Amino acid sequence: MTASIRAEALRLRRWPTLWVLIGVWFALNLTFMYALNYIGYVSDDSSGATEGQTREQLLAQMMPAAVPEEFAGGTVVFGGALVLILGALATGSGYGWGTWKTVLTQGPGRVTALAGTMVAVFAVVVGVVLGAFLADLGVATAIAWAESQPIVLPSLGRALAGIGSGIAILGMWSMLGVLIGVLARGPALAVGLGLLWVLVLENVLRFFGEMLGSAGVVMDYLPGTAAGSLAGALRTLQGETTPGVLTTISRAESIAALAVYLTACVAGALWLMRRRDLV
Repeated sequence: MTASIRAEALRLRRWPTLWVLIGVWFALNLTFMYALNYIGYVSDDSSGATEGQTREQLLAQMMPAAVPEEFAGGTVVFGGALVLILGALATGSGYGWGTWKTVLTQGPGRVTALAGTMVAVFAVVVGVVLGAFLADLGVATAIAWAESQPIVLPSLGRALAGIGSGIAILGMWSMLGVLIGVLARGPALAVGLGLLWVLVLENVLRFFGEMLGSAGVVMDYLPGTAAGSLAGALRTLQGETTPGVLTTISRAESIAALAVYLTACVAGALWLMRRRDLV
């Protein structure tokens, strides 16, 4: 098992796609969380950068104390989509390139090999979350200094809550990507199916759930809804929220739902890899 994890970690480190996705994630995170808001704040538009937000609200969102909730909100939409692509490519590309056949013929068993990939992908997610959180904290501190605002760092509890929420949200999406990659047995279809679910199908299902009333309560526990609600549980600031951030279910229910989805994705991918042919 250890050898499989090391081999997958080495493969991912030398995989250009990984660094492209990480670069895109950092760029999107800093652009939408800070750059656009700061441009709106320093502009002459007194109504702020976003409709419905004042300059004071924009500034409060860019302060170091607000990093945990703003960071968690950024993981819901584009963060989840990017790590889902990572998970799908990490497993799906092995079918297109034929590397799964080589690995499983010369190396460990199917479960061990795929488990190594999962652990390596999850480790990447943890590393990206920590790096992005520190980057956000650095940018927020710089903005506070530039605007002569008191530099108030988030409490340790809120910082850990923000980091933990990011790991839970992105970890779930990455394992869903791994499952889709194994299910589709190819990178292109896996990425397409994953993005279709994240960007289209779940929003449609959530809309019909609202129309069904109490009968549509099951839609409140969809993966994206659970992730958005976990991020929404951290919010304390007033004003417009990040798209995808919700308050549909409680924090405890969100954590439980994400844990169930993560476990189901891991178990489903391992079962499929073990039971199906590789061609």
